[in-house]
Amino acid sequence: MGGEGEIIEADETFIGRVEGQPKARGGWGHKNVVLTLVRRGGEARSFHVDSTTMADVIPVLKANIKAKTHVMTDEAVQYKNLRKEFAKHDSVNHKAEEYVRGEVTTSTVEGFFSVFKRDMKGTYQRFKEKHLHRYLNEFDFRFSNRMAFGVSDVTRAERASKGAVGKRLTYRTTGD
Repeated sequence: MGGEGEIIEADETFIGRVEGQPKARGGWGHKNVVLTLVRRGGEARSFHVDSTTMADVIPVLKANIKAKTHVMTDEAVQYKNLRKEFAKHDSVNHKAEEYVRGEVTTSTVEGFFSVFKRDMKGTYQRFKEKHLHRYLNEFDFRFSNRMAFGVSDVTRAERASKGAVGKRLTYRTTGD
């Protein structure tokens, strides 16, 4: 994703509960971590990662974002050394109630999370952690192929159909 002159916003959110983890009070340790990359004016890519540490986040960023890209994040510590990996890195400080500074913002990726979480809680309500990547793929597709980008219903249906080529839907009669 990205390239010279392109902006990628990166952020993480927490959703659901990690299987086998009791609910923690006042923390996120029991929730699944989702890292999402959004190209301004373009596609989204989301990943279910183990944690928000540099060891889990940086390899995903390096594997999915071109080195000549301008990356924008929040102030989280896992992003502090991104200038070494990418052409430019800017961040906003949410803790200081800074959400935008000129063109520096994470509002696009935050908007993605808003729609994702609202649909997960309202439509799907419950999901198994082992299927989270499938839900993320669906939301990435929907975000990347929307009317705001000039993608018509017909084009979106054609793209979805192309993604089904060579795949077979099977049904199981016993548990999952």
